[in-house]
Amino acid sequence: MSETKKSASITKEKLIDLLNEDLKREFQAVIAYVNYSQVLKGAQYMNIADELEVHSKEELAHALKLSYWIDLLGGMPAVTAKEVKTSDKATDMLRFDLENEKETIRNYRRRVKQADALDQFALSEDLREILRDESDHLNALATALGEDTPDPGIADE
Repeated sequence: MSETKKSASITKEKLIDLLNEDLKREFQAVIAYVNYSQVLKGAQYMNIADELEVHSKEELAHALKLSYWIDLLGGMPAVTAKEVKTSDKATDMLRFDLENEKETIRNYRRRVKQADALDQFALSEDLREILRDESDHLNALATALGEDTPDPGIADE
């Protein structure tokens, strides 16, 4: 089945549900970035700690944007976050964030296609802007871990 036909099977109600899952991930990211930016210890992590503080503000902006769209589409925005993992080890925290960003990017890539399939082109543009930020976050985290930036792929339908 072609990509267009697969994406065309999305309904507005399903999109709202999926956007709410994205919103829960944004809430998770806000909490994680606020926490990690304050508890990372060691001179080698000071620059990334400052960067994580900036990321927390960007994630909050994403949550506000998603809440706007969920409401506009006739849904009720979620009010809970996905679980936030913590650790005493800085590299663990950065790894948790890297994995979360990969999942987020995979899902937003799918969401753009789904919004397009429903002719929600303004939503698609907002999702693309969010994707740019999330890609920057992924790159910053990979760099902090001394790794190449991974390609997260795209989520299945």
